[in-house]
Amino acid sequence: MSVAPKPFAQFEFLIAWRYLRAKRAEGGVSIMTVISFLGIMLAVMALIATLAVRSGFRHEFVGTILGANPHASVVPLAQPDTRDRVLSDYDAITERVRAVDGVTHAYPVVQGQVMAAGQGRNAGVQVTGITLDNLRQIPLVADPEVAWGDINDFGSGIAIGSGVARQLGVDVGDRIRLISPDGARTAFGTSPRINAYDVAYIFQVGRYDIDRVRVYMPFEEAQSYFNRDGVADEIEVTVTEPEEITSMMLALNRAADANSFIWTWQDSSGAFLQALQMEDNVMFIILSILVLIATMNIVSGLIMLVKNKSRDIGILRTMGLSEGSILRVFFICGASIGVAGTLAGVALGCAFAIWIDPIFQFVNYVAGGGVWDPSVRMLSSLPARLEADDVLSAVSLSLGLSFVITYIPARRAARMNPVEALRYE
Repeated sequence: MSVAPKPFAQFEFLIAWRYLRAKRAEGGVSIMTVISFLGIMLAVMALIATLAVRSGFRHEFVGTILGANPHASVVPLAQPDTRDRVLSDYDAITERVRAVDGVTHAYPVVQGQVMAAGQGRNAGVQVTGITLDNLRQIPLVADPEVAWGDINDFGSGIAIGSGVARQLGVDVGDRIRLISPDGARTAFGTSPRINAYDVAYIFQVGRYDIDRVRVYMPFEEAQSYFNRDGVADEIEVTVTEPEEITSMMLALNRAADANSFIWTWQDSSGAFLQALQMEDNVMFIILSILVLIATMNIVSGLIMLVKNKSRDIGILRTMGLSEGSILRVFFICGASIGVAGTLAGVALGCAFAIWIDPIFQFVNYVAGGGVWDPSVRMLSSLPARLEADDVLSAVSLSLGLSFVITYIPARRAARMNPVEALRYE
């Protein structure tokens, strides 16, 4: 009694390999095999490269948001009698907020928008009054991409973003004037307040919309400059898990003043993050279609292979090979192309993400420069970040489509009638 061979036996792989490397004169489809391989490789490479850049964008944007901004803010409501939005007992509120589980730091600030002037140039800036110790707690300001001057000199001057410095044409040690329309109150009304300050520290966090507007001033000086004597505009909070800030809002609300509310980084950037997520999903769908088109080449190649090998199929069936063995032979042919193309695409896609800086510099050089505009894209360079989930999703998609697509012509070959295949031989 004969014993049926186990599925995916060695002879099935040998036959499949023989068909894959067969030349056209021998009834093979080596050219179609190469085209299918290249199509899948390029599609998977494009998918991984796009996912890496997408992840890099989100990581950089969220990183700069969390590294240069508070994770949450205690913002006062307008007072019924004065309509002022200030915190008079900010020290007590700060201590209560610091005691909340998960809070790493909390500090009061004074904020205002003014006009900055220097070297005959003007720029609108956002001034934040803060102490030196609290300024050191802002990661991307204390340890930025690039820095000029010493942050420890902050008490004798002000700290400005690199974009502000470029707009005004100033450097460390130069003086700039800050002009506030809400200045000294006199009998004839409110007159603009103009003060001159030395630039003690210049920082570049890597986000254009922060570097070109951010100015830090010593806290007590800001209170005097903005007519906030004895009060603060809000209390800024950082936490250990910024992504979970929503779950902490109840505790923060209880610790804060009753006439205030909590404003989180997700509230300020939520619309942007949702738009970014929607763009990511659309891009993945579009590139998935590209992978599907590439795997369709396997179908055309296998259909041609089945047609050219109909005589061989008939002979193998008469020798005793089952439909399952024939199906597995041609399935191995198509799946091998999909696996090889996927692995090559993963290697090229990962290499692209790892060496994206020199590649982009070359593209920028060929294009004559100006390809990347930080004022439009908000980041100083093109980011890329390889994540295991992205690579696994690309591999799963490519292999899944390759296996499903391959089954159709393989099944057709298995159901071929050996009598019909050998009738004209």
